[in-house]
Amino acid sequence: MKDLNLSRNKAEQLVYTDANGKAHQNVVAVRAYPISAPEEGVSLVGEDGHELLWIGNINTLNPDSRALLDGELAAREFMPKISHILAVSSYATPSTWTVETDRGKTELILKAEDHIRRLSHTTLLITDSQGISFLIEDSTCLDKLSRKILDRFL
Repeated sequence: MKDLNLSRNKAEQLVYTDANGKAHQNVVAVRAYPISAPEEGVSLVGEDGHELLWIGNINTLNPDSRALLDGELAAREFMPKISHILAVSSYATPSTWTVETDRGKTELILKAEDHIRRLSHTTLLITDSQGISFLIEDSTCLDKLSRKILDRFL
Protein backbone atom coordinates (compact mmCIF):
# COMPACT_ATOMS: atom_id res chain seq x y z
CA MET A 1 0.00 0.00 0.00
CA LYS A 2 3.05 2.26 0.20
CA ASP A 3 2.44 3.52 -3.36
CA LEU A 4 -0.99 5.08 -2.65
CA ASN A 5 -1.36 8.17 -4.82
CA LEU A 6 -3.15 10.93 -2.88
CA SER A 7 -3.03 14.64 -3.59
CA ARG A 8 -5.14 17.78 -3.27
CA ASN A 9 -6.73 19.72 -6.11
CA LYS A 10 -6.97 23.52 -6.37
CA ALA A 11 -10.08 23.47 -4.18
CA GLU A 12 -8.05 21.61 -1.49
CA GLN A 13 -10.20 18.50 -1.96
CA LEU A 14 -8.61 15.08 -1.62
CA VAL A 15 -7.83 13.35 -4.93
CA TYR A 16 -7.12 9.62 -5.23
CA THR A 17 -5.48 8.37 -8.43
CA ASP A 18 -6.09 4.64 -8.82
CA ALA A 19 -3.81 1.99 -10.38
CA ASN A 20 -5.34 2.66 -13.82
CA GLY A 21 -4.42 6.35 -13.62
CA LYS A 22 -7.98 7.58 -13.09
CA ALA A 23 -8.17 10.57 -10.75
CA HIS A 24 -11.11 10.51 -8.35
CA GLN A 25 -11.93 14.04 -7.14
CA ASN A 26 -13.39 15.06 -3.77
CA VAL A 27 -12.62 11.76 -2.06
CA VAL A 28 -13.67 11.32 1.57
CA ALA A 29 -11.65 9.28 4.06
CA VAL A 30 -13.67 7.39 6.68
CA ARG A 31 -12.31 5.38 9.59
CA ALA A 32 -14.07 2.11 10.39
CA TYR A 33 -13.14 2.28 14.08
CA PRO A 34 -12.11 5.87 14.91
CA ILE A 35 -11.83 5.30 18.66
CA SER A 36 -10.95 1.67 19.23
CA ALA A 37 -8.60 1.15 16.24
CA PRO A 38 -7.81 4.51 14.59
CA GLU A 39 -4.82 3.15 12.62
CA GLU A 40 -6.79 0.28 11.09
CA GLY A 41 -9.53 0.23 8.51
CA VAL A 42 -9.83 3.42 6.50
CA SER A 43 -12.05 3.62 3.45
CA LEU A 44 -11.64 6.10 0.60
CA VAL A 45 -15.11 6.93 -0.66
CA GLY A 46 -15.88 8.62 -3.97
CA GLU A 47 -18.38 11.37 -4.67
CA ASP A 48 -21.02 8.76 -5.53
CA GLY A 49 -20.74 7.26 -2.04
CA HIS A 50 -19.05 4.04 -3.19
CA GLU A 51 -15.83 2.77 -1.71
CA LEU A 52 -12.84 3.26 -3.98
CA LEU A 53 -10.19 1.73 -1.76
CA TRP A 54 -9.86 -0.03 1.59
CA ILE A 55 -6.70 0.69 3.57
CA GLY A 56 -6.14 -2.05 6.14
CA ASN A 57 -3.57 -0.13 8.16
CA ILE A 58 -2.54 3.47 7.57
CA ASN A 59 0.93 2.80 8.98
CA THR A 60 1.77 1.08 5.68
CA LEU A 61 1.37 4.31 3.68
CA ASN A 62 4.22 6.40 2.34
CA PRO A 63 4.86 9.54 4.45
CA ASP A 64 3.30 12.00 1.97
CA SER A 65 0.09 9.99 1.58
CA ARG A 66 -0.08 9.40 5.32
CA ALA A 67 0.23 13.14 6.02
CA LEU A 68 -2.57 13.97 3.56
CA LEU A 69 -4.79 11.24 4.97
CA ASP A 70 -4.12 12.28 8.58
CA GLY A 71 -5.03 15.87 7.74
CA GLU A 72 -8.23 14.81 6.02
CA LEU A 73 -9.27 12.56 8.90
CA ALA A 74 -8.49 15.23 11.51
CA ALA A 75 -10.71 17.74 9.71
CA ARG A 76 -13.52 15.22 9.40
CA GLU A 77 -13.38 13.77 12.91
CA PHE A 78 -13.93 16.72 15.21
CA MET A 79 -14.17 15.04 18.61
CA PRO A 80 -12.92 17.09 21.56
CA LYS A 81 -11.54 15.08 24.48
CA ILE A 82 -12.89 16.02 27.90
CA SER A 83 -10.23 16.32 30.60
CA HIS A 84 -12.38 17.95 33.35
CA ILE A 85 -16.05 18.44 34.05
CA LEU A 86 -16.10 21.81 35.75
CA ALA A 87 -19.83 22.22 36.45
CA VAL A 88 -23.35 21.18 35.47
CA SER A 89 -26.43 23.36 35.64
CA SER A 90 -28.63 20.55 36.94
CA TYR A 91 -28.52 16.83 37.61
CA ALA A 92 -31.71 16.48 35.58
CA THR A 93 -31.66 16.64 31.81
CA PRO A 94 -31.47 18.74 29.81
CA SER A 95 -28.49 20.25 31.56
CA THR A 96 -25.63 22.52 30.57
CA TRP A 97 -22.16 21.15 31.24
CA THR A 98 -19.06 23.31 31.50
CA VAL A 99 -16.07 21.20 30.50
CA GLU A 100 -12.37 21.54 29.80
CA THR A 101 -11.28 19.80 26.61
CA ASP A 102 -8.11 19.40 24.59
CA ARG A 103 -9.46 22.31 22.52
CA GLY A 104 -10.25 24.60 25.45
CA LYS A 105 -13.10 25.34 27.83
CA THR A 106 -16.62 24.98 26.43
CA GLU A 107 -20.23 24.30 27.30
CA LEU A 108 -22.38 21.48 26.01
CA ILE A 109 -26.04 20.72 26.50
CA LEU A 110 -26.84 17.15 27.46
CA LYS A 111 -30.41 16.53 26.31
CA ALA A 112 -30.84 13.08 27.84
CA GLU A 113 -28.84 10.72 30.01
CA ASP A 114 -28.72 8.15 27.20
CA HIS A 115 -26.57 10.61 25.23
CA ILE A 116 -23.70 9.35 27.36
CA ARG A 117 -22.54 6.09 25.78
CA ARG A 118 -20.11 3.69 27.37
CA LEU A 119 -17.67 2.42 24.72
CA SER A 120 -15.62 0.38 27.18
CA HIS A 121 -15.34 0.09 30.93
CA THR A 122 -13.57 3.49 31.12
CA THR A 123 -14.22 5.14 27.72
CA LEU A 124 -17.31 7.30 27.27
CA LEU A 125 -18.80 9.23 24.37
CA ILE A 126 -21.05 12.19 25.18
CA THR A 127 -23.17 13.67 22.39
CA ASP A 128 -24.44 17.19 22.93
CA SER A 129 -27.64 18.81 21.64
CA GLN A 130 -25.88 19.92 18.43
CA GLY A 131 -24.66 16.41 17.61
CA ILE A 132 -21.03 17.06 18.59
CA SER A 133 -19.38 14.04 20.19
CA PHE A 134 -17.08 14.56 23.16
CA LEU A 135 -14.76 11.76 24.22
CA ILE A 136 -13.67 10.76 27.70
CA GLU A 137 -10.82 8.38 26.98
CA ASP A 138 -10.38 7.10 30.52
CA SER A 139 -12.91 8.12 33.16
CA THR A 140 -10.62 6.81 35.92
CA CYS A 141 -8.12 9.55 35.03
CA LEU A 142 -10.65 12.32 35.69
CA ASP A 143 -10.37 14.36 38.87
CA LYS A 144 -12.63 13.55 41.83
CA LEU A 145 -15.23 16.28 41.08
CA SER A 146 -15.48 15.26 37.41
CA ARG A 147 -16.00 11.59 38.34
CA LYS A 148 -18.62 12.54 40.94
CA ILE A 149 -20.60 14.60 38.42
CA LEU A 150 -20.32 11.89 35.78
CA ASP A 151 -21.42 9.18 38.21
CA ARG A 152 -24.68 11.07 38.85
CA PHE A 153 -25.56 10.65 35.15
CA LEU A 154 -24.45 7.05 34.68
